[in-house]
Formats: sequence, structure tokens, C-alpha cells
Amino acid sequence: MNANDEANDEQPLRFDTKIAVLLREDLETWQRLNVTAFLVSGLGTVVPEVVGEPYEDADGVPYLPMFRQPVLVFEGTKETLIAAHARVLSRGLPRAVFTGDLFATGNDRDNRAAVRAVPTAELDLVGLAVHGPRNAVDKVLKGARMHP
Repeated sequence: MNANDEANDEQPLRFDTKIAVLLREDLETWQRLNVTAFLVSGLGTVVPEVVGEPYEDADGVPYLPMFRQPVLVFEGTKETLIAAHARVLSRGLPRAVFTGDLFATGNDRDNRAAVRAVPTAELDLVGLAVHGPRNAVDKVLKGARMHP
């Protein structure tokens, strides 16, 4: 490692990509947390470069790796979510959806069946996760606001 490498390690990282979650503003707190967790769980499987190295504490106890970059959480109206969904589809960015129907299911098989049963334009969207270049994600999220 040379001095330049050392200096670069001290600089805050600015990522070229963004991970964002958009939640419908009328969700209960427990629903917001649940939807966010479910949505981001899929991104690391299709975009493995967003996942960092495993963690380890000072005693050598290992922990699972996590995303290498922050996850930004936004909220918006049902209409904002519908528009963002259309934009993410038109841009072909990696995405995950959570629909209102999934609150009534209890397993992965039923979750996938619930989404598959509804045409794209009729999905009752309550959450959307997206990963991509910063400017593309910003355009997808147009009209949304940072979650308080």
C-alpha cells in the first residue's frame, strides 16, 4: 500500500450507483419496516457487487456481509409509486416490488403467486426497491421525498 492508497482509504466514498426503496406513505410503521427488509433482500442476489465482505468483531466472531453502500428510503403517494414503477420498468433497472396482497400471505410461494396473479398495471404497489446509476434512480424516484 502506498501513500496514495492510504489517502484514498480516508476519503469518504461516493458511489456511482444508488440503492433506494420507495414506500407508500400510508403504511403502518411495522409494514414500512417489513416491506423495506423484503425489498432489499432481493437486490444482492441479482447485483452481487453491492454486497461487501463479511464482518468480524475484535474477538473474531464472524458476521454476514451487508450492502457496501447506504440504502436510501423514500416515501410517496400511491400515484408516485405507480409512476416510479413505470419509470423503473422503462429503464430496465434491477427492481423488487411489494404489493398489498403480500401482507395476507405467509410464505415465498404464496407471495410469488399473489404477484403473478395480477397484471402489471393493476399491481397494488406498496413498495419498490431499485438499484442503478445515481441519475437513473433519481429520475425513477421523481416526486418522492426522503422518508422522515
